[in-house]
Amino acid sequence: MTTKKIKYGINEFEKDFGPLTFADMLESHRTCDEISQKDLAQKLGISQSSLCDLEKGRKIPSPKRAAQIAKALGYPPELWVLTALQDQVNEAGIKLKLAAA
Repeated sequence: MTTKKIKYGINEFEKDFGPLTFADMLESHRTCDEISQKDLAQKLGISQSSLCDLEKGRKIPSPKRAAQIAKALGYPPELWVLTALQDQVNEAGIKLKLAAA
């Protein structure tokens, strides 16, 4: 009997659920931790309306801000920064897939 490892990364996730966005990641983190927008905004040092804009995809953070948010949430910044950059590329209408961390 062999045990086969199944690789499930960003590409597989996106095939199953569609493109991963910074907005999706941020909102998912907040709702899974059962924290209010107000409390998360305070933790991140931003206004609740700014957090709402980020979660709804109306605003895309700079790479620096994406890294700060990831660190404040206790995550390594690479995936969060790459996702924010991919959102910017997509918004510009450029057909380019950035490599996932």
